[in-house]
Amino acid sequence: MSLPDAFHAVAKRVNNWGRWGADDEIGTLNLITDEVVRGATACVRSGRRVPLALPLSQDGVQTGMIPGRINPLHAMVQINQEIFGPGTVACSDDAVTMGLQAGTHWDALPHVSHSGRLYNGRPAGSVTAHGGAAFSGMSTARAVVSRGVLLDVARARGVERLEGGYAVTPEDLEAAEEFAGTRVRAGDIVLVRTGQMRVLLAGDRHGYGYPSPGLSIRTPEWFHARDVAAVANDTLTFEVFPPEIEDLWLPVHALDLVEMGMPQGQNWNLEELSTACGQERRHTFLLSATPEPFVGATGAPVAPVAVL
Repeated sequence: MSLPDAFHAVAKRVNNWGRWGADDEIGTLNLITDEVVRGATACVRSGRRVPLALPLSQDGVQTGMIPGRINPLHAMVQINQEIFGPGTVACSDDAVTMGLQAGTHWDALPHVSHSGRLYNGRPAGSVTAHGGAAFSGMSTARAVVSRGVLLDVARARGVERLEGGYAVTPEDLEAAEEFAGTRVRAGDIVLVRTGQMRVLLAGDRHGYGYPSPGLSIRTPEWFHARDVAAVANDTLTFEVFPPEIEDLWLPVHALDLVEMGMPQGQNWNLEELSTACGQERRHTFLLSATPEPFVGATGAPVAPVAVL
């Protein structure tokens, strides 16, 4: 089944192919300039640090709904081993097997394709079994540090959690801006809180994944108009699930990653941040969110920290 004309119409309006040159691999991360980062440091007032990552463990968020995306399997490969001989310093070492997008993570631009293409018009076939992503793999993101803005849609709408299946609209984002008393600007990393993480923290892994609130197909145009560098939220699927348009699966992924070249993040724990922003009466902060630089990866774990 081909993608509908309505999808292609939005894709044309948000397309960034060639905007930063034919060889560009990082898309909207180009918007995080030295000037943007210098401005972001002005957000640090109290020095309060808020971690946004979920713990990586075997009982993590994955339930088998996404084939192959397994929770971390941790194993000890050395335990107090005197590797340089008896009486020497003993070492303990670990190894882990996991899906790179199993927990709190960024999606790299080649994570999805549509119509045989990736960001900047590169062929989907450039992602291979042995090499991974030949272009725009996660290691190309390098240093992801910018001003972060929490758009707390749930609290702006007067609830702790949006209902499963709620599609977050541009109007919701603007209501959250007003609630925050700020305006999203070029180079910002936007964090959208739906409150869905509360379901996971209460112990319901299946309910966390489905049904889920998430971003509407209308939101990429809003992010494009504001020149946002990246977007993350507190859900498993990022966009609303099940989809708002029947049989149109992951359209927001395709618009963000393929057309705009905008990284997106999932499974970010924004609960403590929401509380901290409410207490400090501001929703902007310095955000450090550099992914693990796996070469050729279509996504990678991240341990983001907001500094207020």
